[in-house]
Amino acid sequence: MTSYKELGLVNTKEMFAKAVKGGYAIPAFNFNTMEQMQAIVQAAVKTNSPVIMQVSKGARNYANGTILRYMAQGAVEYAKELGCKNPQIVLHLDHGDSFELCKDCIDNGFSSVMIDGSHLPYEENIALTKKVVEYAHAHDVTVEAELGVLAGVEDEVSAEHSTYTKPEEVVDFSTRTGCDSLAISIGTSHGAYKFKPEQCTRNAAGKLVPPPLAFDVLEAIEKQLPGFPIVLHGSSSVPQDEVDTINSNGGKLPDAVGIPEEQLRKASKSAVCKINIDSDSRLAMTAAVRKYFNEHPDHFDPRQYLKPARENMQKMYEHKIIEVLGSNDKL
Repeated sequence: MTSYKELGLVNTKEMFAKAVKGGYAIPAFNFNTMEQMQAIVQAAVKTNSPVIMQVSKGARNYANGTILRYMAQGAVEYAKELGCKNPQIVLHLDHGDSFELCKDCIDNGFSSVMIDGSHLPYEENIALTKKVVEYAHAHDVTVEAELGVLAGVEDEVSAEHSTYTKPEEVVDFSTRTGCDSLAISIGTSHGAYKFKPEQCTRNAAGKLVPPPLAFDVLEAIEKQLPGFPIVLHGSSSVPQDEVDTINSNGGKLPDAVGIPEEQLRKASKSAVCKINIDSDSRLAMTAAVRKYFNEHPDHFDPRQYLKPARENMQKMYEHKIIEVLGSNDKL
């Protein structure tokens, strides 16, 4: 068994407490590749921000759990090389779907895990979450749970319909499970197509404008659980400049739309202390690669096209940290 402390990682307990008190949110960026990891660390160090590096079940299957574990350890050492004396990096399992998966991650150095039982009946969600919490807390690992269902598709997480979190359930759920943070559903969604066109309006340029998040639900949850760490999943903004770059260089992403950044800024100032961003990274990487190949059709060295992809992701991460989440200079 490997303790996360051996890898130089931290859990989320202290950073969440500081974020709730300080009115900002910790960036939770998913990664699958070395270039994503490098960009995340470079952005976090440059902005002096704590960061959560998330690994989904799909990422573990793609890159191998052992490799990802040592990439996380490498991220800590890389941050120190870049000049950060005390990196605050969490290795987090995103959307764990079983006790066995969460246990394996805990045993292999993850400092935080999410158990997602939101698709289960309420009592079964509580039982599964509590089981994970008991094992995780015995190893000083923090646990994120989910109540309510997000729509959309990303990796192996899929739901056709969303169900808002019920504020009247959050106290009972958090008390009985002992979870450290709670992912809620207030209208965010997984993937690059977070809303159907019929759910949106169109602006003068013909771009889709999504419906607002249910801040009334968030406020009701905050009243029930004052000061408790809240998490937003499916919070990529799907930058239209990246979508346009993809589409103008051979891609086909019609009507891709995300969560407006001004709504995420508002959420960051509340008890929402962790905001998940995955699709924006994929879009930034894909846009840079497509543009590069269109401009250099004779090139074939991966280092040539992955370098601008890494740079574009770092630029996006820095923007999110400074302009949206407010976690810069919080180490």
